[in-house]
Amino acid sequence: MRTMKNLKVHFSSGNDDWATPIDVYDSLDKEFGFDDDPCPIGGSGGLEREWGSCSFVNPPYSKIKEWIKKGFEEWKKGKIVVFLIPSRTDTKWWHEYIMKANEIRFIKGRLKFGGAKTGAPFPSCIVVFKSEIESKKED
Repeated sequence: MRTMKNLKVHFSSGNDDWATPIDVYDSLDKEFGFDDDPCPIGGSGGLEREWGSCSFVNPPYSKIKEWIKKGFEEWKKGKIVVFLIPSRTDTKWWHEYIMKANEIRFIKGRLKFGGAKTGAPFPSCIVVFKSEIESKKED
C-alpha cells in the first residue's frame, strides 16, 4: 500500500537527479537530432546561457517553472525545445507556457527513471516547442 510517507521523496526538492530513460531519449534524439542538453544531471548554468538550436530538457522538478520559462524564451528565438516533464495540468506554469507548445505527448503508464526501482508516482509527458520554420516544413 502506498502512503504519503512512501511518496515523500517524489514531492521534495531533496534530489533532482533523475536520469531520462535511455529508450525515451534515444527515440526523441532520432526524431529531433538534439545538439544541446542545457540541463544534464549534476550540471548547472543552463538557465544563464544560450541554448543550442535543438535542445532536450529533463529539468529538475524543484525549479521546473524557471526551466519551462527559459525553454519558452529559447523557442521564441526560433529554436526547438523538447521537454520531458511531469504532466501537471493543474499548475499556472502549465497554462502559461505548456499550452502554447506545438505538441504535448502524454506518456501511457509511469516512466521508470534511471536508477529508480519503481515507476514514478506521477504521469509524464513530452512537450515539443518547434520553431515556426520546422512547423511549416511539416505542413
